[in-house]
Amino acid sequence: MAAPYLTLEDVMEHEIEIKRSRFICALAPAASEEAARRFVAGRRRLYGDATHNCSAYVIGGDRLVQKADDDGEPGGTAGTPMLETLLRRGLGDVVAVVTRYFGGVKLGAGGLIRAYGSSVGKTLDLTPLVEMVPARVMSVTVDHVQAGRLENDLRASPYEVREVVYGAEVGFRIAVREAELPVFPGWVATHTAGRAEVGAGERVYLRKI
Repeated sequence: MAAPYLTLEDVMEHEIEIKRSRFICALAPAASEEAARRFVAGRRRLYGDATHNCSAYVIGGDRLVQKADDDGEPGGTAGTPMLETLLRRGLGDVVAVVTRYFGGVKLGAGGLIRAYGSSVGKTLDLTPLVEMVPARVMSVTVDHVQAGRLENDLRASPYEVREVVYGAEVGFRIAVREAELPVFPGWVATHTAGRAEVGAGERVYLRKI
């Protein structure tokens, strides 16, 4: 079974100061790598006069896409500790950008690693997070006579209706949390007098309820 992960619903920004250097961290939800890159580009435009705009992002509940960028800081001292903080906290579908204004005092490699990781960590401490749990997109096919009532029952249930397609029969695409998968076929059978076809599709993630 796939593991849950945490993400955020809105942008959060927090600033810390270390030896006169300013570290401004911004976190944002990012459902795709393209969205993460857009956010990074936007922060770099906003703080174009900064010494560095370092970034890290983790995309997908399976964490298959991971990227860290030091933006001119010594290799491995900025983007990597930012990324490691996101992963250690169990985040997914998230992008972090830490903007640094140099304060005149060098921090050294160890100091930079602590500063960038700490900037992300302290911002996460202030950020409301939501838990996303694995789910499966299920297909349900019924005749037109039953479709209207079934749709009403589905929309009143914990299951998420993603698509309804009308043809010779009516097909529903419904996201079902993995914990509820064992009971879903029985639920459908009860609400359709056993006259529906149920199939399983791709994995997705839904907010925990």
